[in-house]
Amino acid sequence: MIRRSTAILSAVALAFAGFVISSANSQQSPQPVKAVQLMGLSGVKDNAKGTLKVEGNQLHFVHAKESSDVSVTSIEDVVTGADTQAAVGKTISTISIAAPYESGRFLALFRTKIDTLTLRYRDGEGALHGAIFTMGAGGAEAIKKDLVAHGAHTTAAEEHRTTPAPPSNPPGKEQRQ
Repeated sequence: MIRRSTAILSAVALAFAGFVISSANSQQSPQPVKAVQLMGLSGVKDNAKGTLKVEGNQLHFVHAKESSDVSVTSIEDVVTGADTQAAVGKTISTISIAAPYESGRFLALFRTKIDTLTLRYRDGEGALHGAIFTMGAGGAEAIKKDLVAHGAHTTAAEEHRTTPAPPSNPPGKEQRQ
């Protein structure tokens, strides 16, 4: 009898501990994502490498000991996409052109998957700006979810909601008036 009650108590304690741990993990803020800011942020050079993270109501892009912030509430649109980029650098690609019988062209077949994150936002004076980021596959969707959770707007989700609902009556029958 004592063994049975101890086993039941242990099972309840483990179930509760699992629930507490999983809820604690879901409340942690996501880790910074390595990203390349292609263009758009003021004060940041094009193609700057850094980390991207949402903290509070700010999107932080940290690069070369500097930081650039965008207020999440000023973001009018967040769009993500998937793309590929060449896996070999420009130098190797240029050298491969000199290979005989165009044998260097096979290097163009090697591609890596990346995500893109595009923002449309307004600054403090109301001027419209845009910023484009690239990052490893899977990073953009997490940032987008975090931005939308903090108050950013997106038109991508609205497009799915505005599709017309199918008619309630079958297409072969007329509606009685």
